[in-house]
Amino acid sequence: MPDRTDLIYAYDGSFEGLLCCVFESYAQKEIPSVIRPPGVQQSLFDTAKWIESDEHKAHRVFNSIPARISSQAQELVKLGFLTCVLHKELLIYQFLRLGFKYGSQVMTMLTDDRVCALQKAVHHLTSESHKFKGFVRFSVYGEALVAVIEPKNFVLPLLSPHFCDRFRNEAFMIYDKTHSMALVYRSQKAELISVDELTLPEVDATEVEYRRLWKQFYTTVAIEGRNNPRCRMTLMPKRYWGQMTELMHD
Repeated sequence: MPDRTDLIYAYDGSFEGLLCCVFESYAQKEIPSVIRPPGVQQSLFDTAKWIESDEHKAHRVFNSIPARISSQAQELVKLGFLTCVLHKELLIYQFLRLGFKYGSQVMTMLTDDRVCALQKAVHHLTSESHKFKGFVRFSVYGEALVAVIEPKNFVLPLLSPHFCDRFRNEAFMIYDKTHSMALVYRSQKAELISVDELTLPEVDATEVEYRRLWKQFYTTVAIEGRNNPRCRMTLMPKRYWGQMTELMHD
């Protein structure tokens, strides 16, 4: 394939769209140097090639991953797309090119910077989602539970099974402020929706009391002699504190 250093792909920002970029690369025997999602400012002189999303092409690429590489590679690519790593599109594309060349052994090629970077990014994603399973704090608004989170990665798809099972008979929403998305669960059905901005009403007196009691419990169970700020910062990083009830200022 010709390696044009100036070839730029632009796509719609969807996972299917990225897979179509992979399809286009092989179909046209060309290698893009940049795969650009929406919202990324282009330079004055670059001319990007727009890659149209096509469900059939995306399925062909996606189904080829376990067949030609492994099911683990397919899962890694799916999760990799949810990460906040810089230039994740190009990283995933380069990983797939290596995988289509070397097969399943690509998963162990950790000395390759591209494979290592993707593996680390996915580890960061799964670690962050695991923390949020314990750090999400809901408040009652009318008939629904609402929580606000500010993750680095797009963790909502990973949180969905956990909270839908935990609150299967409730109606709830988890709003991802970072990515302007929300996980909405009602009538035992979950969906991810785009929410540009969320303005919540003032909580009622009952919710205020629940918050007071939770803060009191948090303070009461603390053992003063075992206070270890450094350990707490390790287990509960400060960037999570802003949306945690027990650490909110009145």
